[in-house]
Amino acid sequence: MPKGYIIGHITVNDPEAYKEYVTRDTPILLGLGGQFVVRGGQSQVMEGETLNRHVVIEFPSYAAALAAYNDPAYQEVADIRRRTADSVILVVEGV
Repeated sequence: MPKGYIIGHITVNDPEAYKEYVTRDTPILLGLGGQFVVRGGQSQVMEGETLNRHVVIEFPSYAAALAAYNDPAYQEVADIRRRTADSVILVVEGV
């Protein structure tokens, strides 16, 4: 079964307030079977345009990634991200 991924492209507008999102989302997503593969770190745009920060979270399946994103506890914490950053979030099926 292919793995599933939550991929986020984010520009943080309020770094201090965003820290609460990172602190609170981590145990939720790990508890739902996620594993952070990319979380910030160096990046370089080679083509096109994107936001500044990139996050990739791997899940056992596409269904698990969708369920994690839609989980009520995560959605409550995601409101912090929505208030403190611009973001594009995708749920993607692996190969």
